[in-house]
Amino acid sequence: MYSAFILFLVSSVYFVSTKDAPVVPVQPFKPEPIRITLDDLPPPYKTSSATKPAIVVAVPSNATLLVPDTNFRVTIFRDGLNTPRQLIYTPTGEILVTEMRGNRISILSGDETSVFADSSNGVAQAFGMAFTEVSSVVSLEIQLKTVSAFKGWFYVANAGELRRYPYKTGDKRLKGTGQVLITYQSTYHWTRSLIVSPNGDRLFVTVGSGSNVDIEYPSRASVQVVDLDGTNNATFAWGLRNPVGIDFHPKSGDLYVAVQERDEIGDDLVPDYFTRIQKDEFYGWPFAYLSPKNVDPRRRFPNGTSERPDLVERTRTPDVLFQAHSAALDMQFYRGTQFPSHYQNGAFVAFHGSWNRHAGTGYKLAFIPFGDDNRPLGYYEEFLKGFLIDPQGPTTFGRPVGLLEMNDGSLLFSEDGNGRLYRVEYVKSASQ
Repeated sequence: MYSAFILFLVSSVYFVSTKDAPVVPVQPFKPEPIRITLDDLPPPYKTSSATKPAIVVAVPSNATLLVPDTNFRVTIFRDGLNTPRQLIYTPTGEILVTEMRGNRISILSGDETSVFADSSNGVAQAFGMAFTEVSSVVSLEIQLKTVSAFKGWFYVANAGELRRYPYKTGDKRLKGTGQVLITYQSTYHWTRSLIVSPNGDRLFVTVGSGSNVDIEYPSRASVQVVDLDGTNNATFAWGLRNPVGIDFHPKSGDLYVAVQERDEIGDDLVPDYFTRIQKDEFYGWPFAYLSPKNVDPRRRFPNGTSERPDLVERTRTPDVLFQAHSAALDMQFYRGTQFPSHYQNGAFVAFHGSWNRHAGTGYKLAFIPFGDDNRPLGYYEEFLKGFLIDPQGPTTFGRPVGLLEMNDGSLLFSEDGNGRLYRVEYVKSASQ
């Protein structure tokens, strides 16, 4: 796994200044703790099941976003991308972004955008990406900075497979079609996120379910763990309907996920969630949700008993519950110091937005604060909002997806409705 030291040294090479980037008007709001408990949950079918997909409109000329503090500055980092989704740094500080409908991965170097990989390389609905290091080789000079060259592997998770490609310092375009390490069923929830273990020897892969509440193989609706060469693939945690965001806490080293829960049993069921996961834990899907007390009515026998009482009993309660149907996607812990101390070591989450709710929700960034014990405080806050114009549509001009903390501590996020990357910086005034 490439080192933060290398990224720090080369960040000045490909760092993109936002001095002249288009600035998005912002207004301040006061974030309030949003705490959803098991006692807050309604019974199934308290409301009917709505089918109201997002109505995405062009960005209004007077578009304004809401942030917790006017010191947060929002700029347009890139525009005109084709459904941008996941974001990652290369070992030399460029930014890669997967473009779903374009079946390509673009590389952002300074002000330039070019193709890093596309369908000719085997890219097909790519989502997650990762780099792992084979060895450090000869040093080289980059703008008076001496760094170790990088030689290793680039991994990409397509809808139906995990591929890897050889990569070395300076590569701006992948060659060949790489090596298929693992194949997956690509139905329904097809996004596959990747993260390398802290010691760099294994990959964790998120695999969403192939349905809303059907019974499936344990490898679906799970987090898988695999050796870097694709061998020894195993289920790490399961019963997670659609885990997408995944990251290790910067202090505790614990693994956390953001998960989309099931649909079609009412406006406020079932809450999406954020939680720490550990080996062999089960989180209920599809037999129960959020607790052994909540058996899914669609997974009962005619006499009312659960189809799998053994698994219902094992169902764990997540750490933080989100508004149902928010569609939690990417999640990333904040490791920087640019933002105020409240945000340090907490987690940001991108809410893509609802389709199964009468009044739309989501379409924003949220934040989960952590305590001194390196555990979440049990609630979340809104961080950046304003994309949702009319919840009754729901009409929106932005659908957040991917997150990337930049080398200077600012936050980059993608939205795939209008094909933009936005950057959030914290800029203190001269008097502060």
